[in-house]
Amino acid sequence: MFERLKERGFDILPLHHAEAIVTMDMAGAENDLETVLLDLTIPVTEIVAAGGGEARLTQRLRRGLAERGWSKRNIRVRKTVRWAEYEEEREVASLSHEIDHVKAFGPQASVFALEIEWNNKDPFFDRDLESFKRLHAEGAVSVGGLITRGESLQNDMRTILRRFADERAVDELGQLDSFNYVPTRRQREMILTRAERTGDFRQAWVDAFVGDKFGEATTHWRKLRDRVLRGVGNPCPLVLIGIPSSVVTFDYSAASAAEL
Repeated sequence: MFERLKERGFDILPLHHAEAIVTMDMAGAENDLETVLLDLTIPVTEIVAAGGGEARLTQRLRRGLAERGWSKRNIRVRKTVRWAEYEEEREVASLSHEIDHVKAFGPQASVFALEIEWNNKDPFFDRDLESFKRLHAEGAVSVGGLITRGESLQNDMRTILRRFADERAVDELGQLDSFNYVPTRRQREMILTRAERTGDFRQAWVDAFVGDKFGEATTHWRKLRDRVLRGVGNPCPLVLIGIPSSVVTFDYSAASAAEL
């Protein structure tokens, strides 16, 4: 399953019979996800650019999925009880979860629920996995999926940004203004203090930037894998996908001209 993504370097981890379910009952899901993800590129300038909203990468993935029928759904499960025929039904439990990408496949309408966690705080993984678990237990979801930063991308982030700093000859913070990078006062002081101590401004910026924006407490492959291997989300069938470092591009002219 997802052999083309694996060849491209994507991390793929199916759990709890998800591979059999997707292969046999929802092959269209594999085709949709591979089509969207194989076209994926991330200009390095998007990694450098300041936050403040949903990442452009996430927006592109959302559009690609929406074009293939993966829509946002609020899934609500209600349980009611009636003790006697003459009594009105009373609601005893209600479960509601908003899932960003949902699509049904096959004659039995097997439901694949998918979330993208590019760069959130890592407790978002717990929220998503617990949602999948509850919805699967109620029969509302057949498979849950998560897309996040892959292991190679997380491990290579400093190398990627050092290459950017070297190629753009970044030797002071003002040179990053054109890339919409605006550090806070705390970040600025951290970078300048480290640069003065080490004599290497570029590496000081890279270390401070990665530690602050893509640190261990954010959503990435190791954090996700550790959770599912200790049972979070079990027994919902899961498909986990990690985006590799190979999708990052360094074509600055194309990146600056590209639209969302």
